[in-house]
Amino acid sequence: DQAPFAKRKDVLFWQTDPLDKDVVISGNVAAKLFASTTGSDADWVVKLVDIYPSDEATPPELRGRQRMIANDVFRGRFRAGFDKPQAIAPGKVLDYSINLHQASHRFKKGHRIGVQIQSSWFPLINRNPQTFVDNILKARPTDFKAQTHAIHHSDRYPSAIAVTVEDTAGN
Repeated sequence: DQAPFAKRKDVLFWQTDPLDKDVVISGNVAAKLFASTTGSDADWVVKLVDIYPSDEATPPELRGRQRMIANDVFRGRFRAGFDKPQAIAPGKVLDYSINLHQASHRFKKGHRIGVQIQSSWFPLINRNPQTFVDNILKARPTDFKAQTHAIHHSDRYPSAIAVTVEDTAGN
């Protein structure tokens, strides 16, 4: 259940209104983020979630539950390729294409579609010091610095999640 994470101050969270009909996705899921950081490295964790209703018709154990459908983490240092780690220019808005892999899922009527973005997934993924070092596994305690990350969304910086929505009406 991803609902507890949506309440954290270090997690960005968006959700649709309750769906007025089923929405089926199938195929590739990808995030296109325009992001900046005050540091020289950052992780971007993106999660697509199915948010269950909180009404009486939903079993109590599922009310408000946020089920993860697609996800991944992208380490900013690898935006030019995994063989070319590079520092991030602090304050510069860069674009990140994050493959959330494939999913086939039906978001049922009354549910919501949600997106969570965060910069750490510890302990699932090792901590990023938020400063560029040659090898994160050899980072010293002094390399770890708190930084401020931002996700930009505007006409100039159209951050988005891309999915294929199936036509369930037979059209």
